[in-house]
Amino acid sequence: MFKSTYKAMKKLISILTICIVTTLLSACEQQSEVAAIYRKAPDFTLADINGKIWTLSDLKGRVVFVNFWATWCAPCIKEMPSMQKLYSNLPKDKFEMLAVLSKDDLVKAEKFAQKLGITMPILNDPASTVGPKYGLTGLPETFIVDKRGIVREKFIGPRKWDAPKYHQMIMEYINQ
Repeated sequence: MFKSTYKAMKKLISILTICIVTTLLSACEQQSEVAAIYRKAPDFTLADINGKIWTLSDLKGRVVFVNFWATWCAPCIKEMPSMQKLYSNLPKDKFEMLAVLSKDDLVKAEKFAQKLGITMPILNDPASTVGPKYGLTGLPETFIVDKRGIVREKFIGPRKWDAPKYHQMIMEYINQ
């Protein structure tokens, strides 16, 4: 009886060890996917409001401005016109701006974009799968990804993106 109890305990300990190691490894793997400065930007694939499919890794070779926003977010709405101005003033072959709609209604976003004349791609994240990869703490949040796919800047909260300092910052990344 002692021998069978010992074998059962040994088997239970082995199973528990495997479960613990698997849990720890998956937790480490999940953490490595969260966006951080000077690390590879988490890849994603989303459709824009026109149905075009965008994959971040396909944009290597260009500086990418990734902004998380929503139509119900007043600071997001306030910064959007300055984002459009910045987008309009940078070279399209070297720069891309992706406005990722987070936890919002696509129809509202389409109407908003039409009303303001927004031409940058507005990507829909209906299941909110991309925001957690970027460790969002709120909206708006913006990430600047360099030509190699590395996160270089993170901005929490709204900005006046058409200010010369932001244009200059992005041009420096473009010219690297």
